[in-house]
Amino acid sequence: MEIRSSDPTLPALRPLIEGNQSHGAAATAADSDHTFGVEDLSHPTVRFFAAFEGETALGCGAFKALRDGTAEVKSVFVCKTARGRGVAKRLMDHLASQATKAGFSALVLETGSSLCPEYDAARALYERLGYAYCPPIEGYGEDPMSAFMRLPLPVKG
Repeated sequence: MEIRSSDPTLPALRPLIEGNQSHGAAATAADSDHTFGVEDLSHPTVRFFAAFEGETALGCGAFKALRDGTAEVKSVFVCKTARGRGVAKRLMDHLASQATKAGFSALVLETGSSLCPEYDAARALYERLGYAYCPPIEGYGEDPMSAFMRLPLPVKG
């Protein structure tokens, strides 16, 4: 498996992005769904990555630069056929590595709260990776459907 910087408009990546959007729409209320589509993932402040096995896209993830020097994790999604193989963990590790290299102080994220059982596995992964729960991050307010998490990154030296 190879994780590389990718263009979210590539046809091979559309099923992943659309799968992530469908998951978000099914798992929470519309006003609590903060899932990015292709247009958002193509914004200059976003770095988008995809995991490939050969030319087959297995998963994707991105981070968005925030004004406070942190980067927000966005659109981490793994196709059904690749789940259980550690793809999401490898994507999260790659995002942390790339954000560290870029000089961000932390990775932050918004995910579904315990009121959204469809996000239980995601929250468990983030906890295993060392993310801690925190107050709402830039661009969000309090929402019972949302959980916010933060992972401090090592100082680039």
